[in-house]
Amino acid sequence: MSNTSRNAILERIRSASNEGSADHVRDRAADYAALPRDYIRAEEMDEAARLRMLVERLREYDAGVHSASARKFPDALSAVIAEILTRRGKKRLAVPAGLPLSWLPAGFDFIQADRLSPLEIDRFDGIVTGCTAAIALTGSLVLQNAPGQGPRALSLVPDYHLCVVFPEQVVSTVSEAFDRLAATATLPTTFISGPSATADIEMTRIKGVHGPRFLDVVLVA
Repeated sequence: MSNTSRNAILERIRSASNEGSADHVRDRAADYAALPRDYIRAEEMDEAARLRMLVERLREYDAGVHSASARKFPDALSAVIAEILTRRGKKRLAVPAGLPLSWLPAGFDFIQADRLSPLEIDRFDGIVTGCTAAIALTGSLVLQNAPGQGPRALSLVPDYHLCVVFPEQVVSTVSEAFDRLAATATLPTTFISGPSATADIEMTRIKGVHGPRFLDVVLVA
């Protein structure tokens, strides 16, 4: 290696090691502020259009989409959850701390699982959670380590996930979602776009590699 190359590498290391300095932070903040932001940050859609798009995208991803009447909340939500879990054959489910008990129907075994290990979580039939936001354009659910949603392992380890979404949580674009998440940006956050699926180089589709193979979404509207 020539001295010139060696010096260039060492200079980069020194620069990277100094990235916590006040000057570096100030420069990076200025660079970030100068980025052009003339892309579409919000779609001109009313609530009904946003919900229709979210449902369409979720179904494209092979997620089950169900509705519960907001006028009869929470009884209607509890009844819909019971119907889904019965049809899926799920009896013993993990739930995060802070999930409203009024959502959960009788006749099932719901266990708070925030402090359990991934191995213990894997023994459940699935998980029931709420969410922080949902993105209509991408059909994505956004979960954070917060009451009613729990640590990331709860939404990644079980083979089945049922998520409850309210209309006021649905935004049109990813940019709007990040604006909404700004106040809680330091929390561990998971974006879920349908059941977990991937494909290898031969285009063989495999489900359940990075999370649950089956996803149901209940929209309370």
